[in-house]
Amino acid sequence: MRIKFAKVESVVLPLAAIVAVTGLWHLLVVWTATRVFPSPAAVALAIVELGHRGLLLRYTVASLLRVAGGYSIAIVLGIPIGILLGWFPPLARAFNPVVQVLRPISPIAWIPVSIILFGVGNGATVFLIFLGAFFPVVVTTMNGAQRVPVHFLRAGRNFGLSRGALFRRVVFPAMLPEILTGLRIALGIAWLVVVAAEMVAINSGLGYLIIDSRNAGKRYDLVVAGMLLIGTVGLLLDIALRQVETLRSVRWGFRRQ
Repeated sequence: MRIKFAKVESVVLPLAAIVAVTGLWHLLVVWTATRVFPSPAAVALAIVELGHRGLLLRYTVASLLRVAGGYSIAIVLGIPIGILLGWFPPLARAFNPVVQVLRPISPIAWIPVSIILFGVGNGATVFLIFLGAFFPVVVTTMNGAQRVPVHFLRAGRNFGLSRGALFRRVVFPAMLPEILTGLRIALGIAWLVVVAAEMVAINSGLGYLIIDSRNAGKRYDLVVAGMLLIGTVGLLLDIALRQVETLRSVRWGFRRQ
């Protein structure tokens, strides 16, 4: 009974919050009599307009493809590098200062460099997304390798596991929760970066939709529609990645943390 109630509550409460926020939004627009900020109804009509013009799906897919490209490269390079830094302490001592210097630099600060290297287009955008996602993946993977409980390692060695088998059967499974946390953080950053990059170095996507709607006729209904689409897609991406945490092979690790 409690489980069923919790499931219903997990749906009803968010819906109630959405209705309350939308109602407050409408009341504020009416109360202030603003002619600039759109009402919820105007934004809904703007989303319908985007659908009729064929831009809703096209721009969303364009942004997702760019994120997929940069994010995939960050994973392919970031996880192995993080494992090496975490598994071999001398490497960590040598390269960790470099990582910590580059990590706080905003990917947006790299826009001039990316345009010089790749020109104005998808290459520059994918490069910026890669930079935004790469360092969280490296750091969390490195931390996961370094924080594997010692008794796990001792148990594996007691069973006669070789160094390679110890990593495959003990270390990497123990690292997975930390890696997945890093992947979620990196995905969120990648989605933020693509929106900002599309406002500068591209002519399609949800970020471009916002800046183009602002410049071309000050269509703030389309601007807010683009913002809501960005938030909705970001939420769906996070939910999808969270489902990986429910897999049996990693679920135990989250309970341990």
